[in-house]
Amino acid sequence: MTAATPEIQARRPVRYLPFIFVASFLVALLLLWGSYGYFTQRFTENLRTQAQTRASLYAGNIKSTLQKHSVVPFLLAQDVTLSSALQSDDYSSTSQRLIEISEEIGAASVFLLDITGRVVATSDRRQIGKFFRNEPYFINALRNPGTVFSTTSTEQNTYRFFFSQKLRSGPKSIGAVVVEVDLRSQEALWRQLGLLVALVNSQGEVQLSSVRQWRRAQLQDLLDTSSTSSTSRRVLDALQQTPLNDFVFINGERLFAAENPVNFRGWKINYFASTQNVAARVNAILALQIMVMAIIAALLFFYLSRRRARESDRLSAESAELRALNTRLSAEVEQRQRAERNLQSAEQNLEQASKLAALGQMSAAVSHELNQPLAAMRTYLAGARLLVSRDRLNEAKTSFQRIDDLIARMGVITNQLKSYARKSNDSASRIDLCDCVNSAMAMMAPQLGKQTVRIVQNLPDTPVQTIGDAVRVEQIIINLLRNAMDALKDIPEPRIEITVSANGQARITVQDNGPGFDDPEALFEPFYTTKAPGEGVGLGLAISAGIASEMGGRLMAQNATPLGAIFTLELPLSHPKKEAAE
Repeated sequence: MTAATPEIQARRPVRYLPFIFVASFLVALLLLWGSYGYFTQRFTENLRTQAQTRASLYAGNIKSTLQKHSVVPFLLAQDVTLSSALQSDDYSSTSQRLIEISEEIGAASVFLLDITGRVVATSDRRQIGKFFRNEPYFINALRNPGTVFSTTSTEQNTYRFFFSQKLRSGPKSIGAVVVEVDLRSQEALWRQLGLLVALVNSQGEVQLSSVRQWRRAQLQDLLDTSSTSSTSRRVLDALQQTPLNDFVFINGERLFAAENPVNFRGWKINYFASTQNVAARVNAILALQIMVMAIIAALLFFYLSRRRARESDRLSAESAELRALNTRLSAEVEQRQRAERNLQSAEQNLEQASKLAALGQMSAAVSHELNQPLAAMRTYLAGARLLVSRDRLNEAKTSFQRIDDLIARMGVITNQLKSYARKSNDSASRIDLCDCVNSAMAMMAPQLGKQTVRIVQNLPDTPVQTIGDAVRVEQIIINLLRNAMDALKDIPEPRIEITVSANGQARITVQDNGPGFDDPEALFEPFYTTKAPGEGVGLGLAISAGIASEMGGRLMAQNATPLGAIFTLELPLSHPKKEAAE
C-alpha cells in the first residue's frame, strides 16, 4: 500500500477550491432563502395568534359589559323605592340613588321614566324633565314583560345602547327604568392604543370603531380583499402560505384581519393588524445572517492564506512521515490478514462445537417427547391383550389401530424435532386452537384415566384460528397438561381448567390448583425442573417456549391466587375473512 505524495496533497485544495466557493455560495443563498421563508411564516403565525387573541379579548370585554348591564334593569324593576316614587310622585332621593348605581356599574347613565315617557330621575341631572316617549327603549320596554335591548343613533354619527324594563304596580305599568351601556370607553381605549378595531352588528354595519369615519358604514365597503402588489409582496404571500381571506387592504395598506363573535345579537369584533412589522423583523434577521456569513467568509480566507504559507514549510517533513507511514501500514495490513485467517478458523471450530451441543440437546429432547406416545402405546397394548384373551377381536383391532396412529405420531414428532433444529416454517397453515385442545385431550386420555383429575374445558362456539403447525401446538398443550398432572399428585381435589379465547391474540390458558412454583422466570430455561430425579429432565417447557416463539407468539407462566399455576400460550390471531379480502 502506498500513500499519496505531498505534492498531490498540496495541489488538491487548490484544485477543488473554486468548487468549494461555488458550493458555499449556493448554500448561503439556500440558507437565506430558507430563513426568509421560515421567519416570514413564523412571524405571520405570531401575528395571526396575536390578532386572534386580541379580537377574542375585546369581544369578551364587550360581552361582559353587556351582561353586567343587562341584569341592572331587572333588579331596579324589583326595587320598591322606585315603584313607590313613581306612585307617590316623590323623587327627592331617587336621582341620588341612580347616580350611585351608575357609578358602581360604570354605566353611561341610568334614568327613570314615568308612564308618559318623562325623565323623573336620572344619574345625569341635565336629562330631568325631558320626554323620551318615542324612543325604542321606552316603547319596547312597555311592550315586553322582561328586559329589552335597544340601539339608537345620534347626530354625531354614533350609536347608543340601552337596556330597559318596565315597572308595574299590580297589572298596571307605571313607568320604565333605562340603563345606557357605556361602550364608548372601549372605543376610546382602541383609539388610544392606535389599534384598528370595529364592532359590527349582524347586518355588517359598524357600530363602534377606533376610526370615527367607519361608524355606521358597511364594513365590506371599507375593505378590499385584493390589491395590486409588487413582486416582493407576491413572494411574501407565497412564502407565508396563508389563506387570502385572512388579509385585507385598507387605503392600500395590507392588514391581517381577525374576527371573533361577541355572542350577542350576532355582533362581531374585527381586529386588523399591520403586516409591516413582519417584513421589518425578517429583514433584520436576514441582515444579521448576511453579516455573520461575511465574517465567516473573511475568517475562512484568512485561514486559507495562513495555511498556504505553512504548507510550504511542512512539505519536506510530511514526505518523510508519509514514507514511514506507508511502511507501517504495509506491516499492519499483513498482520490483519493473518488475524482474519485465524478468526475464520476459530469461527469454524465454534460452529462445529455449537452443532455438537445442539445434537446433544436434540437427543435429550427426542427421549423426552417420545415418552408420551410410548406410555400411551403401553396402555393400549395392555388393553389389546386383554381384549384378545376375551375374544373381542374387533375392539382389539381398534386398539392396534390407535397404536399404529401413535407410531405414526412418533415419526411426526421426530420430524418436528428435526425441524425445530432447522427452524423451518414450510408446514404452517391455518389451524383451530379448539381442535388442537381436543386432539391433545384425546392423546392424554390414557394418562388422565390413571389419575382422578377434574378437567374443565372452556371452549368458544366459534373457531379461534392462528397460522402454524397443529401438531406442534398439541405438543405444547400436552406438555402443559403433563406438568399440571404431575403437580396435582398430592392434591386432595385436583382440578385442571383449559380455556381457549380470542382477545386481540389467540390464547390458550391451562390452570391447575397445585402448589405453584417459586421462580416462574426460570421455568423455561433448558434442564431446569422441579421434579424428582428420574421424572423429568427439564426440557418440556423450554421446547414449548421455543415452538411458541417460532410461531410468532409466547408462552408465559404465573402463580394463581390463592394456589395453583397458570400457563398462557398466546399466538397471532388469524381472521380468514379479512385475509381473503386483502
